Amino acid sequence: MQIFAGLGNPGAKYALHRHNIGFMAVDAIHDRHGFGPWVNSFGGLVSAGRMGAEKLLLLKPQTFMNESGRSIGEAMRFYKSTPEDVTVLYDELDLAPFKVKVKRGGGAAGHNGIRSTIQHIGPEFRRVRLGIGHPGHKDRVTGHVLGNFAKAETDDLVELLHAVAIEAERLVGGDDARFMSDVALRQQR
Repeated sequence: MQIFAGLGNPGAKYALHRHNIGFMAVDAIHDRHGFGPWVNSFGGLVSAGRMGAEKLLLLKPQTFMNESGRSIGEAMRFYKSTPEDVTVLYDELDLAPFKVKVKRGGGAAGHNGIRSTIQHIGPEFRRVRLGIGHPGHKDRVTGHVLGNFAKAETDDLVELLHAVAIEAERLVGGDDARFMSDVALRQQR
């Protein structure tokens, strides 16, 4: 069982925050690929389905960002998955808005959801970093991350989420480079 965990904060008041782009991406994958209803489990909302021949669990931890790893770890242990079976989708300050980078392993780079995930499952999971851009000064980071996407960004956000959802099969198949390339090509159309 592969696990795709989108990071975010639960509740309507956080729904459009930049920090919730991981939830948005998992929702887009869910809708695009016809997964079943969301149910409460593992301290999060989960939906199981298939993508090609692979079983896939979509997970949105409801523990708030700083405790995301607890929910991911519970799901991973239940399914006897390994960190290599886990993909975490989340916001990345150090990437230009709406750019995507995929990597395996590494540190938390100041991201509390990633720090929590490392604490609970170790560092060897795949990370899908979704760019939200940096506001320019560290004093403005919290407001930027916990602020809504601007109306002017809506089209770019929808385009990114659509591209990630369509190309998610590349991630399931382990072709990270092709996923990044195909998402970028779709964004140029």
